Amino acid sequence: MVRNKQLQELINLLLTIKREDKMEDFLLGILTPKERLEIPMRLRIVKMLKQGIPQQGIAESLGVGVATVTRGSRELQKGRFKVVN
Repeated sequence: MVRNKQLQELINLLLTIKREDKMEDFLLGILTPKERLEIPMRLRIVKMLKQGIPQQGIAESLGVGVATVTRGSRELQKGRFKVVN
């Protein structure tokens, strides 16, 4: 996989953060309030997709657009999110 230098730096930094309070502090500092809501929502979408819940049902349940759910579905089809249960 080809990564740009900045992404690699971020990945390496995240891998060094072992404590929950330190991770929370980092995320609060790097993410906007909107991103702090959107990213957990994407995680919920992926979890629901993995449970076999239909896309339309997920969109209605979470109050998001079907396109948002479809994006998560496409990424799952690419083999992403193996660590998400």
